[in-house]
Amino acid sequence: MSRRYDQKTNTFTPDGRLKQVEYAIEAINQTGSALGVLTNDGMILATEKQEVSHLLEHSKNSEKIYPIDRHIFSVVSGHTADANILINYAREAAANHRYQFQDNIGLEQLIINICDYKQNKTQVGGQRPFGTAFLFAGYDKENGFQLFSTDPSGNYAGWKATAIGKNNLAANSYLKQDYKDNLTLEQGLDIAIKALVKTMDTSSPQPSKIEIVVISKQGKEVKSKTYNEKEVLSLLQKNGFSNEQMQQE
Repeated sequence: MSRRYDQKTNTFTPDGRLKQVEYAIEAINQTGSALGVLTNDGMILATEKQEVSHLLEHSKNSEKIYPIDRHIFSVVSGHTADANILINYAREAAANHRYQFQDNIGLEQLIINICDYKQNKTQVGGQRPFGTAFLFAGYDKENGFQLFSTDPSGNYAGWKATAIGKNNLAANSYLKQDYKDNLTLEQGLDIAIKALVKTMDTSSPQPSKIEIVVISKQGKEVKSKTYNEKEVLSLLQKNGFSNEQMQQE
């Protein structure tokens, strides 16, 4: 009986669940974690890089954190191939809005657009949900800095701080306990690195396996800064995650 509900994306189980959507969410929970933290001065996106093989050439660009528009960034957890489709869709939607209205697209407006597209994949037979979740961070002049999460079902939610991906429950528990309103960027970075380490399989993480992007407003422009390994190492040491091996690297 249960198998016939597993095989279709658009068939509800007797207790009202969509099994394929739940399986997509479970696939996301097997991949590297990602989190976002909202502060007074900007946004912090952080994620764990998962190394498949030391023989792979490192990406010259960010592996999991993507710019969508000049004022919007996203971090991905889940299947990269699925994420690339949605990243391109989001970039096209933002570019079309700018071309038509000569203005930045609102962050929540973009999220609704993407989530409508994702939700459609849960209704059409012969298709499957996207096996990827996002955190979107951005700025607009009406609402300031904002952080949203989206999942394969097409649901989205606004957050002050949240985590997705592997061991997200541990990170979210820490964020719920330690997050406070009116954080500075420096305080937000400390909380972000501590929460991210809680999702990792080691208490002595390597800087090469952590990616951090800080989004802030400078004048009238929204700018991003990607932390290099030396800056990540300094942040880890500041928060008590250091050892001799890390210092040698």
